[in-house]
Amino acid sequence: MSAPPTEIRLKRAERVLEVAWEDGARFALTAEYLRVESPSAEVQGHGPGQRVTIGGCRRVGILRIEPVGNYAIRLIFDDRHDSGLYSWAYLRELGEERATKWAAYEAALAEQGLSRDPRGRG
Repeated sequence: MSAPPTEIRLKRAERVLEVAWEDGARFALTAEYLRVESPSAEVQGHGPGQRVTIGGCRRVGILRIEPVGNYAIRLIFDDRHDSGLYSWAYLRELGEERATKWAAYEAALAEQGLSRDPRGRG
């Protein structure tokens, strides 16, 4: 089990979750990034090769953070997504691999003809 962060701070207006670690590492993770990299089955699928690319999350926000035991948090997004548990190890991975994961996400959007912007209504 990974060491817990020393600080988790939600900046609602900026739609950013700041996560700090004892070793001095600090990551500012956008709500959009956390949403599209959710550890939920909706995004990750139920097995290898089943990952789903979620578009339209540019303006998604985080409504609240719920602790899950001593090992994770659940993020409640304003698009009603709330099923992923972000373990300490996964949060650290998201911070450390942000550039690579984000580039892969943007490539998947382009390949699938999806946009970061939500679909317009009416």
